[in-house]
Amino acid sequence: MAILSVDRIQVQSSAQSKEEAIRKAGDLLVNSGCVKPAYVDGMLARESTMSTYLGNGVAIPHGEFDNRKDILSTGISVLQLPEGVLWEDEEMAYLIIGIAASSDEHVGVLSKLAEVIEDEEMTQKLIQTNDPAVILSALDD
Repeated sequence: MAILSVDRIQVQSSAQSKEEAIRKAGDLLVNSGCVKPAYVDGMLARESTMSTYLGNGVAIPHGEFDNRKDILSTGISVLQLPEGVLWEDEEMAYLIIGIAASSDEHVGVLSKLAEVIEDEEMTQKLIQTNDPAVILSALDD
């Protein structure tokens, strides 16, 4: 199974809070069989102790170390919020990348993500697209 697939990408979504955004990104992982529902609670717990906001409109919520038992397979989800959601202080997040990793399989995708978010033009393209395939091809390593 691919680490990122179209069924784990939701475009043109919305969230009223970062908690709702994390839950939606987590649900994409749950519904595609990557994690047990308890993992999403771990993502929320992790966020309450340390922000996962990277900058440039991107956040990467993930579970705590104790939640590794809830990971069924490594996977990444992408929740696109064109209107954004307040993440911390005055920072808005538009791309929420949910991460469930039981090993280092996700490192290639994360390094690709780091390249993409350094490119503001590409980041804007991912924030505005209506096509999950655009996000998939940009982040697939």
